[in-house]
Amino acid sequence: MPVPAISSPDVFDTGVLPRHVAEAVWRGSELGDAVSRTVSSGFPELDSELPGGGWPTHSLTELLMPQAALCEWRLLGPALPSLMTSGGRVYLIAPPKQPHAGGLEQLGLSADQVVWVHASTPVDRLWVTEQIVKSDPAGAVLSWLPQARPEQIRRLQIHAQSCDAPVFLFRPAAALNDTSPAPLRVAVALAKGWELEIRIPKRRGASLDDALYLAAMPENLESVLPPRLKTVPARSAALSREEASDARALGRVAPHSTTSQPVSH
Repeated sequence: MPVPAISSPDVFDTGVLPRHVAEAVWRGSELGDAVSRTVSSGFPELDSELPGGGWPTHSLTELLMPQAALCEWRLLGPALPSLMTSGGRVYLIAPPKQPHAGGLEQLGLSADQVVWVHASTPVDRLWVTEQIVKSDPAGAVLSWLPQARPEQIRRLQIHAQSCDAPVFLFRPAAALNDTSPAPLRVAVALAKGWELEIRIPKRRGASLDDALYLAAMPENLESVLPPRLKTVPARSAALSREEASDARALGRVAPHSTTSQPVSH
């Protein structure tokens, strides 16, 4: 019996398949649909590059950057307030700097909506992150895990599949050299002025190798900054590489002072 010739994937016609099969077909070169609910990032141009049109729930998102405490809030700030409308909270696990209640208020997050978890060792950070994700909280989970190994991230991904809150793991840009079970990996860096440079090396579909530039000036600064400060030059690439050379710096947590209080208990 003659074997039919296999046509090129570029000319494959899904019309020859049963309807329910054709609807389930997805090509790796295409941007995939989300497998769960998504939350808008607040940047339309970024949403158009994320599967499902936003940050995923029931899944991990890795955010990789050359230095901690530079891009996190400018990238996630527009999305977080919408997650607080039903009594949700933002869980901060081992942030490298103490959360600033006034700054979070400017983003639309009141102090009682923020939970700061102080965890100084990698083991403690992993354990706390896992317990919070397993509890399926309302809101969002933000965890700084620079030293997490692939098998540890895989375990978190398994638990995140039952979590309706988006889970973000902050890791050094050097971690791009390692494999990761996280379905979505986004590289973030400072660009010229107040822009953020975004690349998506891993998503459901072809990677986004070209840079995407987001205008990420906080709204409360737009009306008060003079023009000369709206065009701040980007930090040099050499400086970024020097900062990224010590990945442990991204795991340095805020000093725990006996005279200060967490943003929320």
